Amino acid sequence: MWDEGINERQRELLEESMLKVKEWRLEHPKATFKEIEEAMDRIWARARAQLLQDVALASEARTVEHDREGGGARCSGCGGLLGNRGEKTRGLSTHHDQ
Repeated sequence: MWDEGINERQRELLEESMLKVKEWRLEHPKATFKEIEEAMDRIWARARAQLLQDVALASEARTVEHDREGGGARCSGCGGLLGNRGEKTRGLSTHHDQ
């Protein structure tokens, strides 16, 4: 569920990202608009990935739906019964390899 910890973490990431943008700009006073955009995209990617993770994990959809009749989880694509192989951690990547 969404909690105050998510809000605080996002505030911290926002402040950190803003500081990094400011520092980068001071180090690159003659950067072109395109260079500024690319630097900002890299900097904001981390905060964006963390927010994406927080929002996804706060969702009720984070758990697998179980078929009431068959007793097992079903594939959302084909509807076939999924085998239980235990809980595993998955790694996902967003834009900018975050």
